[in-house]
Amino acid sequence: MKRLIALVAATLLSASNAAAQSLAGDWLGTLDTGALKLRLVFHVTDTPKGPTATVDSLDQNARGIPVTRLSRDGSSVRMELAGIGGTFIGKIDDAGKTIAGTWTQGAGSLPLTISRATDSTPFEPRRPQNPRRPYAYDEGEVTYNSRASGVRLAATLTLPNAKGPFPAVVLITGSGPQDRDESIVGHKPFLVLADYLTRRGFAVLRADDRGVGKSTGDFSTATTADFAADAEGGLAFLQTLSDIDHRKIGLIGHSEGAVIASMVAARNPAVAFIVMLSGTGVRGDEIILAQSELIAAAAGAGREQIEKNRTVQREALALLVQEKDDARLESKLRTTLSGQIPESQLGGQLKTLMSPWYRYFIAYDPAPALRQVTVPVLAINGEKDLQAPSKQNVPAIRAALEAGGNRNIEIVELPGLNHLLQTAPTGSPSEYGQIEETMAPLALEKIATWLARVAR
Repeated sequence: MKRLIALVAATLLSASNAAAQSLAGDWLGTLDTGALKLRLVFHVTDTPKGPTATVDSLDQNARGIPVTRLSRDGSSVRMELAGIGGTFIGKIDDAGKTIAGTWTQGAGSLPLTISRATDSTPFEPRRPQNPRRPYAYDEGEVTYNSRASGVRLAATLTLPNAKGPFPAVVLITGSGPQDRDESIVGHKPFLVLADYLTRRGFAVLRADDRGVGKSTGDFSTATTADFAADAEGGLAFLQTLSDIDHRKIGLIGHSEGAVIASMVAARNPAVAFIVMLSGTGVRGDEIILAQSELIAAAAGAGREQIEKNRTVQREALALLVQEKDDARLESKLRTTLSGQIPESQLGGQLKTLMSPWYRYFIAYDPAPALRQVTVPVLAINGEKDLQAPSKQNVPAIRAALEAGGNRNIEIVELPGLNHLLQTAPTGSPSEYGQIEETMAPLALEKIATWLARVAR
């Protein structure tokens, strides 16, 4: 899931030696995390007071991140960004065209080489589905309260350019800190989906996650249950608007958002229908084991290594579920993971595993909530999804809904689509940023057609 993506940034330093070649200009580098390749653009400028620099992480839609410290000693360059705890240390080649070194963030480190960009270097990927202003509908900035205390969510509401009231949907992002467009590796899936649905007569509300963008709150301490409360805040907000048909408000969730949609629909009678995109029907620990195996195989890992990793993961996941004392848990996890993960990365991995979100996620079973959903449900999964594998989850989603007596369901496995519902070669997360398509037209059409049937 999208927690595979870590916020990555770096800084560039100017020469302290006046005789050294200036680093002013734009530089490009790609950080290979294993699951994803993240393109970075470093902008260095010479000023009368010395060099300044910013960095853009193109695939994460993070731009203008400021340099906090710049230093250079001969061919050695050190770059620091205090805001995210990142440091890049590298050496400039003799031609002054590349800087090869190591990016360190938290307890982890990765190799990184950056190269001078030419005027012909493409900084932006093609994203032909992104809509361009002026839009053929109304768009406004709104804010509303979560059902959780003290969280104020910032969002975009789009309304058809027609006479209301309109059926409406709340979009719910997947895991990881997401903005309202669910931006990932240069794509904006929720921007594309909101545009598509609003042009077809639906009001669409999409919000920055708590602690992201303009929304308040602390993302790092939140769990799936907290994000469900945030989604209910959006639902309640739409019920206050005269332009909205209050009998026809539904939820569309992607990945973890699909799980949240079923959680909310199971308990909130205001939900008229839900759409689950790349959703899951089994416990989180089962998802982690399945996705890890599939992604490793797609990356070329052998069966022996995959089985070894699976054994270690099973032991670590069992500890996370069973051990309630944090000190004992950390000690046991260190023993289990020692030798499996580089020591430099172990601290960061332990922090992730012991986070409130992760521990909640691996123990949560969506089946009980699905059995309580009585409103119409559309579930779409991609046949090449390696993060929420369709062969594992489609039967489980169907079984839970039918066990609860819900007969107004449509469950579709779309051929050739990955976790983002892109048309994909293999489904590996490493392909997401290289694919120009943000969401397959087949998936968009299916969502819109189904919504037109159940909401009008």
